[in-house]
Amino acid sequence: MPTGSTVSLPSRFPPFLTELLQRWRRPTRRELVWAVAALPTLLLAYTLLLIPFTPAISDIRKAKLDLPAQVMSSDGKLLTEFKWANRVWVPLKDVSPSVVNALIATEDHRFYQHFGLDWRRTASAALQTFSGERQGGSTLTQQLARNLFPQEIGRAPTLTRKLKEAITALKIEALYTKPEILETYLNTVPFLYNAYGIEMAARTYFDKSADQLNLLESATLVGMLKGNSYYNPVLNPERAQQRRNTVLAQMVKYQQLDVTQYNSLIKRPLRIEFERQVEDTGPVPHFAVQLRKWLINWADDNDYNLYADGLVVRTTIDSRLQTLANQALARQSRQLQSLADAAWQSRSAWGPDSALVQTLVRESPDYRSALQAGQSDQEALKALLHNAKFMHDLRTQKTRLQAGFLALDPRGGQVRAWVGSRDFAQEPFDHVSQARRQPGSTFKPFVYGSAFDNGAGPDDTVVDQAVEIPLPGGEVWRPSDGGPPSNKPMRLRDALAYSKNTITAQLMQTVGPARVIRLARAMGVNESPLEAVPSLALGTSPVTLKEMVNAYASIAHDGQYLAPMLVTRIENRQGEVLAEFAPAKPQRALSAQANYQLLDAMRGVVDKGTGVAIRNRYGIRADVAGKTGTTQDNTDGWFILMHPQLVAGAWVGFNDGRITLRSDYWGQGAHSALPIVGDVTAQALRTKLIDPRARFEAPPEGFFSQLTKGLRDWAQGLMAPEPAPVPQPVRQPAPVPEEVVEEPAAPASEPVEVVESQVTLPASAPVSAISASTAAPSFGPVAPVVVPAPAPPTDDAPPR
Repeated sequence: MPTGSTVSLPSRFPPFLTELLQRWRRPTRRELVWAVAALPTLLLAYTLLLIPFTPAISDIRKAKLDLPAQVMSSDGKLLTEFKWANRVWVPLKDVSPSVVNALIATEDHRFYQHFGLDWRRTASAALQTFSGERQGGSTLTQQLARNLFPQEIGRAPTLTRKLKEAITALKIEALYTKPEILETYLNTVPFLYNAYGIEMAARTYFDKSADQLNLLESATLVGMLKGNSYYNPVLNPERAQQRRNTVLAQMVKYQQLDVTQYNSLIKRPLRIEFERQVEDTGPVPHFAVQLRKWLINWADDNDYNLYADGLVVRTTIDSRLQTLANQALARQSRQLQSLADAAWQSRSAWGPDSALVQTLVRESPDYRSALQAGQSDQEALKALLHNAKFMHDLRTQKTRLQAGFLALDPRGGQVRAWVGSRDFAQEPFDHVSQARRQPGSTFKPFVYGSAFDNGAGPDDTVVDQAVEIPLPGGEVWRPSDGGPPSNKPMRLRDALAYSKNTITAQLMQTVGPARVIRLARAMGVNESPLEAVPSLALGTSPVTLKEMVNAYASIAHDGQYLAPMLVTRIENRQGEVLAEFAPAKPQRALSAQANYQLLDAMRGVVDKGTGVAIRNRYGIRADVAGKTGTTQDNTDGWFILMHPQLVAGAWVGFNDGRITLRSDYWGQGAHSALPIVGDVTAQALRTKLIDPRARFEAPPEGFFSQLTKGLRDWAQGLMAPEPAPVPQPVRQPAPVPEEVVEEPAAPASEPVEVVESQVTLPASAPVSAISASTAAPSFGPVAPVVVPAPAPPTDDAPPR
């Protein structure tokens, strides 16, 4: 190419684009001026576009007001507050002046001169960043904007974030005075360990209030703001001390401290008095967790801020009943824990030769860490089994007893008391709504209710005889009651009262698992999966305590299901009603006649059966009905009691199902869970929280129902067949767990209290669902055989 010739652009570009590109290669002076002027114009336009995406003025006002939602009980007591952070708001006058001086000198020494943005500091930070040394240039107001609105602004090192931060800072400066900005900043800044704000920081690190902080303590806390974790005085005391001295040097630089005092102070060590601050959860922490989830959605849908709008939430909880429940569960848990401790401290139960103990050790994080460090299985196992501290801690963790309690008003579904564990701080897992455990015999009422709804009556009889149900693989399930069957007819009401497994299994074969499942779901067991297998009759499918108490509330409510209710009304701080909530519409789950038959049969549980301690020990004379439940090896203990105005249930056990109380007596629901319910109900009746005179009303019996019953009784008496063995049903799989049931056992001279004994299910039976077509369609002349009762057992003694 000849020297000085013009470079031509490829001919593939259009002519106008070629001309434009050639002009940009040699711009004129005017074009350069326009280009330079366009940059700030574009930046300004982009900034204006970002304004709608920054917090609104109303949001900034709410953030400073900090009015958390107040949760009130039905009797007007404050239960808890929903705060966005664990903090106590203190006015600026109640903060030590040394905190303010150290903060301004270190973080923003021109705080009182700027209007949210410090242009000199921003320019200096930009130059330092361009030179390779990154430096922050945010003012206190900009930092406050980030603290108040972390989601809207973010912390990414981008131009967009800086512009949003600057816009929000200008809004804050326009709304608030400098003292108000300082107060808001000091009350919202985080300080680790769930401590937000200067007051919680003072309590956490120095065990004092913010107004009592001295100069060194103030400098230490202000120094943490540069990096909470890096300058953590608990874990990194040397760094924290160096940073504290830097803060003191800044105070000298800006005439907040003289040099002589500075030279003396920097030699002093840190004096930390650390105490982690626990957020006050109130008397209903597990209930509050459930309520918060629901309220967040409600607030979002209705354009309210749960943490700043000052909402007053009126709940269904009765603070008096909640207190009784907390106390009763704590008392019973302490007593049972002492028994568990004694049982598991022996070397035979908790020793290196125990297969269970070895399994628990292998499941521990310490064992996995040892394997990762290169130890063999045997080396790691042996070392941990002989580590006294590790074994003690593991035993304490695994053998810590847990319990749950729930009480509902069956008339409207209102939740009156909710205790999810023994101690929310140690065990936040909720054993009311989260834990799924086998319900044992508390599931049996659904079998009897299905039978009553299908034409059976409480006084119909079934022969107490051995039952054999073939399972796939050649196995046979033989449910038993801890003793030989009597081979005599027993009324269904007595079979339920004494929790007879053999009769319940026969009844399940008659009505079919599908019908039982439909009833259980209609009554409230509608969240947990239920296996359509014969042994479901004995409660082998895990469910939650909330589901079971809700289902029993349906029985107490004339067979009508009501969804549990948590909130009745939401107001603002001025008392204006924002929303009101009524009980859900009842849904018929069981016919009124069949439901009352079931309820009346369950009265027998507390009058003469497995729950007789309600009468004998707790002296409850009100109209009540209920059911106990115990599962294999006494792993789970249950008891649910129904009163016309209150249904209360409790579960007791261990988080690990392999751990039990190791007691055939205390492990039963009648002795582990019943005392919690009995204690609460007895005191509720005594203090008139519920009416001792209230009774379950029998539904009116129409002409046709009376005629049908009479004809059926006449036909049964006329054509009563001889007792016959149970025919072999269609082969149906059954689950593998075992079931513990109740059997009468008491001296004849004392009131009968039925204890519970164990029944074993096959351990290798596969689990699968059964189609509805395999279930027997009706209660009729198929097994179990229904015959007249020639000699029904008396009500004051168990059947023999």
